[in-house]
Amino acid sequence: MQREINIKVGERENTYPEGTSFLQIVKDFYEGDYHDVLLVYANGRLRELPKSINENATLEFETIFGKIGNLTYKRSLCLLLVKAIFDVAGKKRTQKVRILYHLGDGYYCKMAGEQKVSADFLNKVEARMRELVEKDIPIQKKSLNTDDAIARFHMHGMYDKEQLFKYRRVSKVNTYRIEDFEDYYYGYMVPSTGYLPYFKLFAYDEGFILQMPTDTHPKEVKPATPIDKLFCVLKESTKWGDMQDIETVGDLNTRITAGGVEELVLVQEALQEKKIAQMADAISKNPKIKFVMIAGPSSSGKTTFCRRLSVQLRAAGLTPHAISVDNYFVERDCNPKDENGNYDFECLEAVDTELFNAQLSDLLEGKEVVLPTFNFVSGHKEYTDPPTILKENDILVIEGIHCLNPKLTYSLPDENKYKIYISALTQLNIDEHNRIPSTDGRLIRRLVRDARTRGADARKTIRMWDSVRAGEDKNIFPFQEHADAMFNSALIYELAVLKPYVEALLFGIPRDCPEYIEAKRLLKFMDYFVGIGSENVPTNSLLREFVGGGCFRI
Repeated sequence: MQREINIKVGERENTYPEGTSFLQIVKDFYEGDYHDVLLVYANGRLRELPKSINENATLEFETIFGKIGNLTYKRSLCLLLVKAIFDVAGKKRTQKVRILYHLGDGYYCKMAGEQKVSADFLNKVEARMRELVEKDIPIQKKSLNTDDAIARFHMHGMYDKEQLFKYRRVSKVNTYRIEDFEDYYYGYMVPSTGYLPYFKLFAYDEGFILQMPTDTHPKEVKPATPIDKLFCVLKESTKWGDMQDIETVGDLNTRITAGGVEELVLVQEALQEKKIAQMADAISKNPKIKFVMIAGPSSSGKTTFCRRLSVQLRAAGLTPHAISVDNYFVERDCNPKDENGNYDFECLEAVDTELFNAQLSDLLEGKEVVLPTFNFVSGHKEYTDPPTILKENDILVIEGIHCLNPKLTYSLPDENKYKIYISALTQLNIDEHNRIPSTDGRLIRRLVRDARTRGADARKTIRMWDSVRAGEDKNIFPFQEHADAMFNSALIYELAVLKPYVEALLFGIPRDCPEYIEAKRLLKFMDYFVGIGSENVPTNSLLREFVGGGCFRI
């Protein structure tokens, strides 16, 4: 006789025979369309719906409306896409499918092989995807011994995954299958293809965009909006990695274990220095430019970038002066508050834009100005520095989250401004079908930096991250295409260096706290990398802003 299991969801309870699937329980408890529920938390542990329950449990539902649910949807959609491409083109005509990077609300993808991307081909692939959705085919999960998985990937011609798992210490590998197509994905999946009706394919550049819904609009697929400047930077970074034969984490691990990391570090650092020097040259050749405006999301390395750009500006014959927009905060008692009654320091209204524009306009006219320094303890601006005047070769290097927003510098002529967007845009993927989100790279940077410089434990950094991201979505990303130049601060080797730093921090998060799920995910992610020391990282590297030991005062 089967044992009865007690299940509680909110205030409702029911009993089920031991071995009942979470999917059946969701169908009984969820009042809306059960396809909206993609995963469940069973006693705080995240589980896939086909799994069965064998103990009394309190359940919470992770839906398509949540962050983790949305990522699960996108991951599953990638499996559906690759399956459909091989169905339409055939394995002989398709050498590889690369899901490269996030672009707007979609993923930019490329193909290699005889099959070329065209409107007709994309229509056929999309039609095949919708056919698979209509059939509601189960997405089957299978756990293999790592050695068996490596052999299986070799047989399928998935050499990137074969190489990846040569460096994994785990004994098991989970694969997912739709009909006869088997693949590996980093993270959980939906239970069947019927959960994936929202998507669209758009031709773009040399490849195409898989357009997907967001967690804020989970049942809406917006038209693909070109983000040309950002795309050019991403494309250039990917091309550089390909030229170095480093497309995936497995490639990086192979380079590290073969003893070639020193040259890799030097070449990557030289490439970044070259980009910074090119920006400085462009600025120096235009005598009208007096304000260099720099913005970017959290943990992009803005501080070190400003220092290195200033060095190159000096080499070009200019005299740079650093200004932080944070010194122009309004008086604390005038600072706006958010919906929770807390001070909102990230909104534009927290900046005294009138004073900022007045002082910069005066400097532009050759007047002396006493610049403020904001006292974060008292909440007031102080005027203790000597007067500043812009001489012929002087230039202001201004850093702040709103620097690309035209409302910040509403009174300054555009001809006097040079706007730079900086972000850590990861050019490395786990394998051809599993991308590394740039947000993960920045979060790992921030975890290491916060622990070193601010005494913040990993729990606090993870807890704040969603709020930080929301501020970026509102105040930074909408203005990135306004930039005159973009700089990718990601280093292709950096996660191998950050690995030993961040793992120690993540292992310190207790299992019974809400941040543990994210910590566990990041630990699994870092396990893909072969770690290396920081001794080969130059003292002026952007990475030094996070691991320490840099030559700049930060």
